[in-house]
Amino acid sequence: MDSSSFADAFDTTTDAALEWVSDNGGFVFDFFRALLEGLYDGVLWALQFAPFYVVAIVIAALGWRLVNVWFGLFTAVALVFCAAIGLWPETMSTLALVITATFLALLVAIPAGVLAGFVPALDRILEPVLDLIQTMPPYIYLLPAIALLGYGPATALVATVIVAMPPAFRLTSLGIRMTPREFVELGQASGMTGLQTFVKIRLPFAMPSIMAGINQSLMMAFGMVVIAGIVGSGGLGETIYAAIRTLDIAKSINAAIAIVVLTMVLDRLAQGAARVSYGGRT
Repeated sequence: MDSSSFADAFDTTTDAALEWVSDNGGFVFDFFRALLEGLYDGVLWALQFAPFYVVAIVIAALGWRLVNVWFGLFTAVALVFCAAIGLWPETMSTLALVITATFLALLVAIPAGVLAGFVPALDRILEPVLDLIQTMPPYIYLLPAIALLGYGPATALVATVIVAMPPAFRLTSLGIRMTPREFVELGQASGMTGLQTFVKIRLPFAMPSIMAGINQSLMMAFGMVVIAGIVGSGGLGETIYAAIRTLDIAKSINAAIAIVVLTMVLDRLAQGAARVSYGGRT
């Protein structure tokens, strides 16, 4: 069998398998699509419930609390600018996607990372999988998700969760493994149970690494959400793709500015939360 025949046979088998899964597991994917879109709609409703200036003030106050007063002022002005250029709904839609996807990614990655930190064999098994996930072009994950979930926020969330999990998993596992052995032995000598040792010794030592993983997952989620605009996820990513299709340069620049604003705000807030979590306020 020559290479072209093998490729055709492999492609045919892959398509047939995907079609079989879609036909026989449609009710499962419909359930997960409804669940994901319901979660996303709930977060989006919370962000859009109040007027834009109230949301801007709340996020600015959070920026002042976690970073400093100047960053709080910058956040307020930047978010009001997003509303002034007519992209507030799209900005909140993007923020809702990022929050939802990051929450789901961390819900899986952090417990799995803790387990891998205690079980080195599991970490060795999962490392090649994580390497594969991080090596593949991010938009590749959109294709099977479209086939199984269709167009919309659910597809964007699944692809974003896949991309956002590896950093949190790796850094959580690393943080657990890097706990100084002498402190663990001291806790055991003091009569601590395994759970007490984890909560009072391992977790505090691992927290800087875990928070760094959360920050990296947040940034990965943000980048993927923008790419996922191509599948009708809404938000600023879809705005940019629509502007590209119509050659609306001004609107694409406006959306790019809003994306930069959100990225800067989320990144600095995550870094500020990391510093506060282990007593490193600036």
